Amino acid sequence: MALQATPYKVQLNITDTDLGVYETVRMTVARHPSETEERLAVRLLAYALWYQERLAFGRGLSDVDEPALWLKTLDDRVEHWIEVGQPDAERMTWCSRRAQKVSVLVYGSTRVWQNKQLSAAATLSNLNVAALAEEPLQALATDLPRSIDWGVMISDGVLYVSDGDQQHELTLEWLQGQR
Repeated sequence: MALQATPYKVQLNITDTDLGVYETVRMTVARHPSETEERLAVRLLAYALWYQERLAFGRGLSDVDEPALWLKTLDDRVEHWIEVGQPDAERMTWCSRRAQKVSVLVYGSTRVWQNKQLSAAATLSNLNVAALAEEPLQALATDLPRSIDWGVMISDGVLYVSDGDQQHELTLEWLQGQR
């Protein structure tokens, strides 16, 4: 019998002073059986970071032909393809051919990945890559409740996430391109 995805009820109060976005979004997000809490947290942070009204979660781990998140035009062309994690150079190249803009939100120990994979994809003009600080992300993602209520404020490239109990400051390091 196959394992089922775990649903999470999510409310994000997004305040992005850099882009002038002020939204409250309620949704249900499925966590794939093989997905870690940390990866789910990064998908939610990516959603807040690149929020637009038509931004949607892809099937991600369930379908390799879809991203973690994407923004499609009304005629179903992919405008913005968003990956999370540490995709290889081949994957980033493949994605860049399918969308006008590709963004990657990297987490974990990135030094080896950056030297090997990102340097191999450095010529992609539509690729933007940001890395999240490791320790604050781990603190935020540990023991995620099934009902997530985050206030996410983005200011000067820093994500301030309030989860009710405490505030987490996650700095973004832009490795290539920009938001």
